[in-house]
Amino acid sequence: MMTRRTVLVLVLLLASGLFCLSGAIAASGQNGAAIPAEDYALYDQVVRSKFLTSVTRLVLIERMTRFRLAPDQEAAPTVDSFREGGYFGDELPLELIRGFILLNRQPSRLAGRFHFGVGYRFVTGDTIEEPEVSLARPLIVSLAGPVQAPPVLERLAFSRVARNLRNDQALLYVEILRPEGTGAGFLFWFVRRGRDWTILDTEVVWTIQAPEEEKELEEPEEAPLLAP
Repeated sequence: MMTRRTVLVLVLLLASGLFCLSGAIAASGQNGAAIPAEDYALYDQVVRSKFLTSVTRLVLIERMTRFRLAPDQEAAPTVDSFREGGYFGDELPLELIRGFILLNRQPSRLAGRFHFGVGYRFVTGDTIEEPEVSLARPLIVSLAGPVQAPPVLERLAFSRVARNLRNDQALLYVEILRPEGTGAGFLFWFVRRGRDWTILDTEVVWTIQAPEEEKELEEPEEAPLLAP
């Protein structure tokens, strides 16, 4: 038989547990749900195949994921906005669109799980974060000439990766924004064959180009940024 003191202790423990649980829920709502480890393989594939060049030594990445499809948008995308955009010739499955919208209702925090072959740093606002231990890369210096700062790819931002119920299709938004205000946003449509994910198609959602670059980009010799 429980005494009053025992009941009081149980009540206090229950209240403490509920307080911790509410704090965890609040933190989860602020930083978004944890991003699955397998999603980083798709991030890596996009970076390697579409953005890196032979001279890239450092990539800046937005710490928080994107939940909109253009810099001037303040709200998350909707089914109607996807349809109005006509992305991929309106061939995107509705299930994939709805999954993307549901998953990207709020930003999520990216972790140091990228493995695309060069060093990277996370950026929050105007601040470049200190490198995490797992991100450290040795700086290779050539003795044949003067030491120069490594070329930097500024700056990539990712959405969450949406998948269909069968987990054989995926959708990802990636954008690059440079300090001078130019950049572009892309949707990547993935398909899985066996265990391997490949990029089925790429859609340019928006571009901002400097006036002098517009003609150069019409017939680029090497443009990994705009490669399909």
